[in-house]
Amino acid sequence: MPSIARLAVSAEEAAEVMANAGAYMQGHFLLSSGLHSPEYFQCATLLEQPAVAEHIAKAVAAICREWNVETVLSPALGAILFGYELSRALGCRNIFAERPGGKFELRRGFSLKPGERVLLAENVITTGGSVEETAEMARKLGANVAGYAVIVDRSGGRFAPNEPVAAYAAIDAKTIDPAACELCAAGIDLLKPGSRKF
Repeated sequence: MPSIARLAVSAEEAAEVMANAGAYMQGHFLLSSGLHSPEYFQCATLLEQPAVAEHIAKAVAAICREWNVETVLSPALGAILFGYELSRALGCRNIFAERPGGKFELRRGFSLKPGERVLLAENVITTGGSVEETAEMARKLGANVAGYAVIVDRSGGRFAPNEPVAAYAAIDAKTIDPAACELCAAGIDLLKPGSRKF
């Protein structure tokens, strides 16, 4: 199933940027969703060069600008850099949510006003669990979700919220149920490069 996201650049440009940054990895990975995959997109590596982060954010912001965003909200920890660059490109406020007790919340004096138009920023979406949890938190605080912005949509169209989605890239990467993982069966070490605990 193809991505439903509006793409900011061509697949060729996105692949070149990620390859040049060493952000595309192969092996045996545990994703934040709990699924396994032979492919991983390390956006921390992708964003360690400010010029690359700025390029990606500006490309995605060109789509999101029409959504009249007031605040960019990111789930910690991985999406904080992308959210910051995105808010800078859009000229709006930037905040992030944390899950110190296992559930996303706003801390550090961050807040949302009733009716505030919020853009949810995420590095990589497979199932969209973390960013949807953050969006639900924002709705409970009275904010309106204007849309979603993501660097890599690897959901293959499975992430399909009611609001619009903008992505820098859409890549149909394989995911595997842990109970049926051939990489586990082959004894290949499982790596967890993400930041689910934050």
